[in-house]
Amino acid sequence: PASVLFMNQPLVLNDPEKPVRVIGSNISYFTGKLETYFRCKGISYRLDSMEFPRDGLAAKRETGVQQMPVAVLPDGRWMTDTTKIIEWLEQQQPSPHIYPEDPVQRFLGLLIEDYADEWLWRPAMHFRWHYPHGAKLHSALIVNEMMNLVPGPKLFKRWVIRRRQRGGYTAGDGIGADAVKGVEAIYFRTLEQLDTLFRSRPYVLGSTPSIADVGLSGPFLRHFGQDPVPLLHMRERAPAVHEWLARLWNSQPAKASETPNGAKLESDEPLKPLFGEIGRCYLPYLNANAEAVRDGQKRFDARIDGVPYTKARYSQYRVWCLSQLRQKFESLPEEAKTRAEAFLQQTGCWQPLWQLSDIPLVVGQEEALPFRGDFKMVGVNE
Repeated sequence: PASVLFMNQPLVLNDPEKPVRVIGSNISYFTGKLETYFRCKGISYRLDSMEFPRDGLAAKRETGVQQMPVAVLPDGRWMTDTTKIIEWLEQQQPSPHIYPEDPVQRFLGLLIEDYADEWLWRPAMHFRWHYPHGAKLHSALIVNEMMNLVPGPKLFKRWVIRRRQRGGYTAGDGIGADAVKGVEAIYFRTLEQLDTLFRSRPYVLGSTPSIADVGLSGPFLRHFGQDPVPLLHMRERAPAVHEWLARLWNSQPAKASETPNGAKLESDEPLKPLFGEIGRCYLPYLNANAEAVRDGQKRFDARIDGVPYTKARYSQYRVWCLSQLRQKFESLPEEAKTRAEAFLQQTGCWQPLWQLSDIPLVVGQEEALPFRGDFKMVGVNE
């Protein structure tokens, strides 16, 4: 294997002659997140479109799960799961910092990343596939970019994609007609929260990009910032968010070299509404999902912030997400725990973070990430 050939050689991440290969898509949520991270860090990479079925099968063989993006290191090793890819790469190349040096800010940044990955996914997928003009546009983009190796007429393949995405990730994942307005309201509230925040500073936690910005780039760069319906709302309702998105994409490593220097947490009023959203919506959803997994339910109903999600799909992966958030808190120094708990109490995040006494993890779940995954985010279309 190529990894053996490079085993004793230092890993170089900024060599344009040996870029990290990112296999994903120009319209992919998590591909955009990983690209944003690479740009902020100055890591040389090359984006290649994931061609199905060839590259999907290769990802499954090399990483254990078929999902995108995957990152292929110069030494031939394949990686999956953007959160763990970033964590591993930060150990290889700590500077410029993406994780804040202050442990409380770091924990809060990671909580925002998790929220962006796993909860803003819902309105992002909804806006892309619910409205016909957006669904037709993106099904065409997917077919033209990634399905050239799949036989059949393009018109039929586009229909299959629309049916697959709606059945797997929107209407087929708990977003019925009675939930549409509530799911769209998540996005509208997030726009208002971030627009207020970015009128007080250029990035989420202060003057430089952090893991919080990188996490939010997932839904905002390739969904909210380019899909026709949410982009229209962003331009009209939240121009400061639109400006932040371009600023983040244009960030250079020199501008990301300082530790974010936001206001003290106890007086950081612009940041609190976003965490209020996390405590009111995202953490209760993680608990409902974990209870469903514990009870052996493949589908479950939940009312989150007054929005009914009917027959939502269970996710074993998101059980692990809840466990990771708790572990990250427990790993904080005692003084940082005190500060973090006070902020989480103020914003309604503390109680739902610790609501469940037991979490139904699979033994050893996701311990081999980023080089080997156990579960997809949502196990559909397998």
